[in-house]
Amino acid sequence: MKTSHIIISIIISFSFLCFIPKTEPSHSPTPSPSHQFTKNELMGKINPQKDIHFVKIEKSYTTKTNIYLREGAYNAYKNMYKSAKNEGLTLNIISAFRSFYHQKRIWESKWTGKRKVNGQDLSKSIPNIYKRAETILHFSSMPGSSRHHWGTDIDIYDLNNSTFETGNGLKVYKWLQNNASKYGFYQVYTANRPFGYEEEKWHWSYLPLAKPMINTFNKLINNSDFNGFLGAQTADSLQIKQHYVNGINQECL
Repeated sequence: MKTSHIIISIIISFSFLCFIPKTEPSHSPTPSPSHQFTKNELMGKINPQKDIHFVKIEKSYTTKTNIYLREGAYNAYKNMYKSAKNEGLTLNIISAFRSFYHQKRIWESKWTGKRKVNGQDLSKSIPNIYKRAETILHFSSMPGSSRHHWGTDIDIYDLNNSTFETGNGLKVYKWLQNNASKYGFYQVYTANRPFGYEEEKWHWSYLPLAKPMINTFNKLINNSDFNGFLGAQTADSLQIKQHYVNGINQECL
């Protein structure tokens, strides 16, 4: 083959390679430590369907529909699920990401008495707004302060502590206590803490992402940022940031 023909062949081959379209991953990798979390992200004012860091949870891992987690947390959960399954236990996600607006609906339904708390209409039984807020805060976060806004936290199996004290629920809880940390998950609301929510044996947080998020939360957000919902004026007096956002299992800080 002549030298001129070789040169032409090389040029054609190179031109073809230059025009091969690059394929982009459907989702970006887990945010690095340098990722700058915004106030909107930390307070749940985002749409996970349009956020490249989130993925939809597949039906095999949840009984819910259309719920999301950050990709890193979800991948870790799937590994944990598989390990539990191999030991005869089936985990099940019953809650994951919740937006500010979803949390607002939960909070205000309890605030107005539309949703009963311990069988009571709190708008009638507790007229004092600070005591009413404290009662709701036993198990429900103020909008903007929930860890579920971050896409790093999940509720597993059931929303009653008593379920995890006997039978299969106890087996699941014991397994999580012994194994969840291997996959980055920790129980956030443990027993015998001086402040914060009641114990939640079902609530587990993916710390490789949640720790940098709470650190940024503490830098960017103050109690005055909790607004736009009924009862928001109680946030500062009740020290939501200090006693609830940070009143958690110390391993999670």
